[in-house]
Amino acid sequence: MKRDIYDEDHEAFREMVKEFVRRYVTNEKREQWDRDGEVDRATMLAAGQQGLIGLSVPEEFGGAGMLMDFRFRAVVNEEVLRAGAGSLAGAFGIHDDLAVPYLAHFGTDAMKQKWLPKMATGEVLGALAMTEPGAGSDLRGVSTTAKKVDGGYIVNGAKTFISSGKTADVVVTFVKTGEGNRPDAFSLILVENGMAGFDHGKTLHKMGFHGHDTAELSFTDVFVPDENLIGTEPGHGFIQLMKNLPLERLSIGVAATAASQAGLEWTLEFTKNRTAFGQAVADFQNTRFRLAEMATTVDVMWAYIDRAMELYRKGELSAEEAAKVKFWTTEREWEVLDVGVQLHGGYGYIMEYPIARAFADARVHRIYGGTNEVMREIVARAVTGRK
Repeated sequence: MKRDIYDEDHEAFREMVKEFVRRYVTNEKREQWDRDGEVDRATMLAAGQQGLIGLSVPEEFGGAGMLMDFRFRAVVNEEVLRAGAGSLAGAFGIHDDLAVPYLAHFGTDAMKQKWLPKMATGEVLGALAMTEPGAGSDLRGVSTTAKKVDGGYIVNGAKTFISSGKTADVVVTFVKTGEGNRPDAFSLILVENGMAGFDHGKTLHKMGFHGHDTAELSFTDVFVPDENLIGTEPGHGFIQLMKNLPLERLSIGVAATAASQAGLEWTLEFTKNRTAFGQAVADFQNTRFRLAEMATTVDVMWAYIDRAMELYRKGELSAEEAAKVKFWTTEREWEVLDVGVQLHGGYGYIMEYPIARAFADARVHRIYGGTNEVMREIVARAVTGRK
C-alpha cells in the first residue's frame, strides 16, 4: 500500500540518511559495535555533523527543530534498520526521543543554552534513567532520592536497564524529592558523567541489541547543582514523564514497524534466491501465503503508525492512543519477524543474518517503554472508564 505521509523534504532527507548508511553502517562496524557493546563515538559525531541526530533540538540551539514532526525520525529508523543496524537505531532513539525532549520541553533557558547545542552535534549524548532494581513500569515505586541541600541536591540510589547508560554524558534521572508516592513527590534531574559518586556500574549482557550499551547506574552522595533540575521547581517530574511518554511509545512503535518492513524485505529476497526440491522457496504455496500475510500486516502497521505520527505532530496523540500503538505494533513485529526467521530456515537462526539479529532485538520492544501488559491496562481503563 502506497504511503503518502512524506513530502519532498523528507525524501531529500532520506537520501542523506542512505548516504550515511552506505559510509558508516558496514559489516565491520556492526561487528565492532557488538564486540565493544556500544556504538563508537566517532559514528555518533558523524551522525550529528550530518544532521541525523539532534532532530528534536530546536533550531535556535543548532538542531533541526523537528521536535513535533516525527516523520524525519521515522525516515532514519527505516533506513538504519533496513541496513540491519538495530543497535545504531537504538542509540539514536535514546538520545533524540528520550533524552533531548525533556530538556527541549521542560529545561530552563540556561539549561537549553548549555546542553542542547552539543546534543545536536553528538558531542554530548543523553540517556534517561527511570527503572530501578525494585521498580520498573510502576514508576511510583522508585527509591532513588534527591535531598535538597544548599545549592543543589544530594542523590542516592540505583538505576538498572539504562540504555546508553555507559556512553551517555548526561542522564535525565527520575528521583524522589518529596515524601510518599504522590505525583508531586518526584522530579527529573540531570546527572553529569564525572560527578563524584556517580558510577556507571557494569554493562549488562543482553539477548539483543548487543552493540548498544545497557548499564546499571549507582548514585552515592552525588551532588547535583540546582541548575540541573529539569524545570523551575521540584515536584514536576512525574507530570513531565507522563507528557513525554507518548513520544517514547510512538518511537518504539515506529522502530517496530521499520524493523518489520526490513524483515519482510530480507525474507522476500532470501526466499526468491533460496531453492529447495528444485524450485525457489518463494514458489511454494505455504511460503507465498506467509509472505502475503507478512506484507499485509506491515501495510496495516504503517497505516496505523502514519496516523499516529500525524496526531503527534498536531499535539493530539493521547497517552491511551500511544499505549495502543506501542503494544499493538510490537506484538505484530514479533509475529512478522518470527515468520521471517522460519522462512529463512536454519539461516534464520544464525546471527550473521540480519533477520536473526532483528528477531533478538525485537523481544525487548514488548518490555521497555512500559510493558505491553501495562499498555493494555492503560487502554482498558480508557475504554471501560474504570480504574
